[in-house]
Amino acid sequence: MAGLAERPEVLEEFSRYLSLERGLSPRTAEAYVRDAGRFLVWARKTGSDAQRPARTELDDFLWGEKERGLAPASLARAIGALKSFFDYQAIEGRWAESPARGLRGPRLGRRLPRSLSRADAARLLSAPSGASYEAVRERAMLELLYASGLRVSELLGATPEAVNLAEGWVRVLGKGGKERLVPVHARALSALRVYLRERERRFKSPAPELFLGRSGRRLSRVQFWRLLRALGRRAGIKTPLHPHLLRHAFATHLLEGGADLRSVQELLGHADLSTTQIYTHLESSAIKAAHSRHHPRG
Repeated sequence: MAGLAERPEVLEEFSRYLSLERGLSPRTAEAYVRDAGRFLVWARKTGSDAQRPARTELDDFLWGEKERGLAPASLARAIGALKSFFDYQAIEGRWAESPARGLRGPRLGRRLPRSLSRADAARLLSAPSGASYEAVRERAMLELLYASGLRVSELLGATPEAVNLAEGWVRVLGKGGKERLVPVHARALSALRVYLRERERRFKSPAPELFLGRSGRRLSRVQFWRLLRALGRRAGIKTPLHPHLLRHAFATHLLEGGADLRSVQELLGHADLSTTQIYTHLESSAIKAAHSRHHPRG
């Protein structure tokens, strides 16, 4: 396989991932692609292995960026771009673990991930209507996402065998090939039962994945993103939807409901608790709002 630095299409693939799966704004996605492109150019010039760079090589690249006058915010963005770039390569199965894991930049205020309100989440889950195959599949996908907090790559890569309807959990193969079991509530299990019956009735020789398009083939990330946007418009939701938003909603609503941070970390499949801790800010915001509404001196 050609090295990443010799594959011009790799940045186009990365751009689609940022826009369609991560839901980044066009401006942010463009900046991330530009930062990743600069790293690939640097790797070609220095003879570094762009596909499996050593940590020292990433440090050298970032030091060079700092030396050319990059502001702290821009340097932090470049580190975020490298992490996202190598995370995407790990999702694609090109290695088990991102070489950019553990990179730290200047301390800046962290942006909170956008999330859906409970009311918007309920409206979205009610958007698929009718008894068609597509509507049955959409209900099952949305219910499973919101019930489990799966990444979209985990959702689309799941197989029917990964779902245990009797005991109420789904087996997930996450980043780096790490497996975890995630419990699934009764409403999602009911939607999955209906979908699995319809899937079996409709397809005689389907693809091995759980969720399939009309032709019996696995749904792509682009197809699911478009489907989600269409359902959001049908539900009257103003927030631009992307697959990761339901994962954020899953974590936020669990914490607001009293779940502990370690449990949410396990459910999300985060290797580092600090990745999950950003949701505590969202939880705190909800607590402050409740305090303001209900305290007699508020």
